[in-house]
Amino acid sequence: MTSGTNRIHATAVVETGADIDPSVTIGPFAVIGPNVRIGADSTVGSHTVIEGCTTIGQGNRIGHFASIGGAPQDMKYAGEPTRLEIGDRNVIREFTTIHTGTAQDDGVTRIGNDNWIMAYVHIAHDCDVGNHTVFSSNAQIAGHVSVGDWAILGGMSGVHQFVRIGAHAFLGGASALVQDLPPFVIAAGEKAQPHGINSEGLRRRGFSAPEISALRSAYRTIYKNGLSLEEARTQLRSDLARLEDGQAHVGAFLDFIESAKRGIIR
Repeated sequence: MTSGTNRIHATAVVETGADIDPSVTIGPFAVIGPNVRIGADSTVGSHTVIEGCTTIGQGNRIGHFASIGGAPQDMKYAGEPTRLEIGDRNVIREFTTIHTGTAQDDGVTRIGNDNWIMAYVHIAHDCDVGNHTVFSSNAQIAGHVSVGDWAILGGMSGVHQFVRIGAHAFLGGASALVQDLPPFVIAAGEKAQPHGINSEGLRRRGFSAPEISALRSAYRTIYKNGLSLEEARTQLRSDLARLEDGQAHVGAFLDFIESAKRGIIR
């Protein structure tokens, strides 16, 4: 263990083998396991447990009573050596739980950079969370879920295992998502349904008016023109070749839909 002892509270337990940068602050009664690595300028709140084979990058803020790197809640898990990898500058608030992966997937749960993860969030085994996402309080995602960059999950929302959420998508509060949510789309409801393009979020992130207009047109093709999904995909592929603005974004939208294994909400 490497540590700056003046930054680790006397009641904290840091087990032999943990690799803690000297600049890390660890609060009262926190427990850090022997296979944990924490990068520079991070903080760990009181009573938080970080265990398993867990790597945490720089500048992270982990709140009180969080449980990070625990064994996956999967009855098939038999103690295999799996991992959790967390990037830089994430905020992980109180009572959040994030678990390691399983051998049934590639054995790793991944959290990217600059994510805002509020209280009581659950991120299950084998999930892959991108960058700049927001998980509102009590959002819950099951195993093997993928969340793209800049996606937002509303409070008390729930996501079924193996579902994908595309970049810049918005899932409303108290929504249940059981199929893939394409990028740029807003969804909400007890069983989440699509409600248009996340135009306000896109404007805030610098998307131009023509780019947003192109995505709205693509949304209408998939969701509003009375076409079957196969017909809509064919139409959108044809329209894509003629686009001048937003071609890359519409292409990403279509590629996501065409690669869906659980189907998309529609």
